[in-house]
Amino acid sequence: MGGRGGWWRGKSTPAKIETYTRWSFHTFPFIEVATFALPAFGYVPAPVNWILFLLVSAHATLAAVTASLTLDWTRGHRPLPVRLLWALGTATVVIAVVSLMIALHGPRGADNGAAACTVFVGVLSFGIGTLALAVREARRMVFGVLGAAVGAGAVAVPAGVPAPGAAVAAGAVVLAAGFFTFTSAFSVWLLNAVYELDEARETRARLAVAEERLRFGRDLHDVMGRNLAVVALKSELAVQLARRGRPEAVEQMIEVQRIARETQREVREVVRGYREADLRTELAGAQGVLTAAGIDCEVSGPVTGLPAEIQSALGWVVREATTNVLRHGDAARCAVSLRVVEGRVTLTVENDGEPGIGTGSSTDTGTAEPGRGSGLAGLRERLREVDGVLRAGPAGDDLFRLTAEVPLPPDSVPEQAPAPEPGGSPRPVPHPVSEVTS
Repeated sequence: MGGRGGWWRGKSTPAKIETYTRWSFHTFPFIEVATFALPAFGYVPAPVNWILFLLVSAHATLAAVTASLTLDWTRGHRPLPVRLLWALGTATVVIAVVSLMIALHGPRGADNGAAACTVFVGVLSFGIGTLALAVREARRMVFGVLGAAVGAGAVAVPAGVPAPGAAVAAGAVVLAAGFFTFTSAFSVWLLNAVYELDEARETRARLAVAEERLRFGRDLHDVMGRNLAVVALKSELAVQLARRGRPEAVEQMIEVQRIARETQREVREVVRGYREADLRTELAGAQGVLTAAGIDCEVSGPVTGLPAEIQSALGWVVREATTNVLRHGDAARCAVSLRVVEGRVTLTVENDGEPGIGTGSSTDTGTAEPGRGSGLAGLRERLREVDGVLRAGPAGDDLFRLTAEVPLPPDSVPEQAPAPEPGGSPRPVPHPVSEVTS
């Protein structure tokens, strides 16, 4: 999808959450440098301030790379970067201690102690928070934060920090490292939860299709199972009679021929019932399937009184639109409305997700099997048989609309929609689910 923001709108909800999470971690290096390295220029004289700036910048860059690769491991795209995690842990300890020693025992500035504690706490906190991405258990995360705080206090005192200052530094590490650890853990949990919900939604859609296939299979079994058993029995009887030269064999084969033709007729009726979509059934099924998939679906408008061929054509529009909303869109809401105005019936399907394959735009040129097909091409073929037209395309920001319009025969008198509101289009009449499915 082109245009400004098309790269973002073209992503699914899980992909958007993943992109947001990754870029959030990519901003952490800038926060670390701006919060803990740049203030050193105001407290520590040159060249010590530059040394601290370079050390913190190197640590922030290493943490960003580690976070990116560890998120890949979280999503199952690559193995856990064990060596990089060890490198980050080692660099965190070394840079924190070196920064502390340089700030305390290097050239004296206006307030080396404040700069030392700031750099020391910041490097440890961001390091522990990034390492938490590779930890699954919350207990280990807590132990990591507490261990970092104890280690900070144990290192600060021998380095020359007074005991009260070391205690304050340990407490600051607990708060800062705990916050960044919680942020990392929550981000990973949210990302995994969104992907799991998306997979569950796709599973529901596949189950709905599988259930329909099972229903069709049961219908065929019920029709053909008994008749084929009778055909087999009568054919065996005819063989036995023919071997004995009995004239009744001809009668049995005539009966087999009659049953075969009757079975062929019944199978055609089953297939015709499967292929000929009933509008009322399709509307109820669309509402049920979309609701089960977590999409708010509203169905409105008159259903009764339409000719059978028009109901079948519009039923296919509902079926195809529902399939595309489930498979290719990222919708949270879908509205299906039916209007009858001035001898024309109009079916409108609107959703707030991105269009997908088969409903991409009104200029879709996908090919379909002659006379019948899928996607817009197949729907146009079906509507053309009843002199209908199909329009599909964006209808505003984050809104996609598919409209099918079919003229009614002169002798058809369906329920009429309410009169249009002043300055607006006819307002559809909501029907409860029980009315649609009755």
